[in-house]
Amino acid sequence: MKIEHIAMYVKDLEKTKTFFEIYLNARANAGYHNPKTDFRSYFLSFDDGARLEIMNKPQMQDSPKALTQTGYIHIAFSVGSKEKVDELTAKLKEDGYEIISGPRITGDGYYESCVVGIEGNQIEITV
Repeated sequence: MKIEHIAMYVKDLEKTKTFFEIYLNARANAGYHNPKTDFRSYFLSFDDGARLEIMNKPQMQDSPKALTQTGYIHIAFSVGSKEKVDELTAKLKEDGYEIISGPRITGDGYYESCVVGIEGNQIEITV
């Protein structure tokens, strides 16, 4: 068994798509639009075959995102090396995103950083 994809609702579909394309090398499909409901989505594909569906529809509730809460908390991306973790973390910081940890070696041996990315969603960057 494998996870087929993960999905998240976002306020700004195009800005979110661009974030994942620029920073995490995502490739977007042509997109989908249901004119009856005004639901819109993109499937973003990554090099290893993982997929993220980003979605939007009118009148969505947008609750504040706490850094620690129950439920899904972050998406982790492996970039292949400590140097790439450092480079991507620095680029995100330079572009105004909040770095909430790292880069560092965690207690369980991972080299990672964690960033508050697009729309307040946490992104973990690891080797």
